Amino acid sequence: MIVVLMGVSGSGKTTIGTLLAERTGTVFADADDYHPLANKEKMAAGHPLNDDDRQPWLETLNKLMVGWFEAGKGGVLACSALKDKYRKTLASGMPEGTVSFVLLDGSKELIAERLAQRQHEYMNPKLLESQLATLEKPSDALCVVNDRTPDEIVDEILKHVAGNRQ
Repeated sequence: MIVVLMGVSGSGKTTIGTLLAERTGTVFADADDYHPLANKEKMAAGHPLNDDDRQPWLETLNKLMVGWFEAGKGGVLACSALKDKYRKTLASGMPEGTVSFVLLDGSKELIAERLAQRQHEYMNPKLLESQLATLEKPSDALCVVNDRTPDEIVDEILKHVAGNRQ
């Protein structure tokens, strides 16, 4: 089982991803940890990343997940994956259906409130607008409104992922 929890900053990817990995006995990785310094500095300054900034980062994340797949291991990746082409890069080189994408969604107000309550190393809350504008909601992914407890959200994800594996 490889799951990519996607969505804008503040949608709950790290919180839900950590719990999902714990409950499934798999590894958790936060895509933010794989950004090069230049990307982090750009975002900290309040400038959104462009496709050229993201491509090498997405390729690194793909290699990470291909490694999980080739080792016969599962994993949970928290990654914005805002555009369809980003998701294609992430899943590249693995059989169709190997990677399950789950969009953690919520109202702009809910997400803005979460962002205002946290300190992030480089994610400037002012970037929420650009992330929402960039987000291409997937038609082939589970969409979960993250407005309940983390356990309830993980339960919903596990029901969907288990249903897709049968």
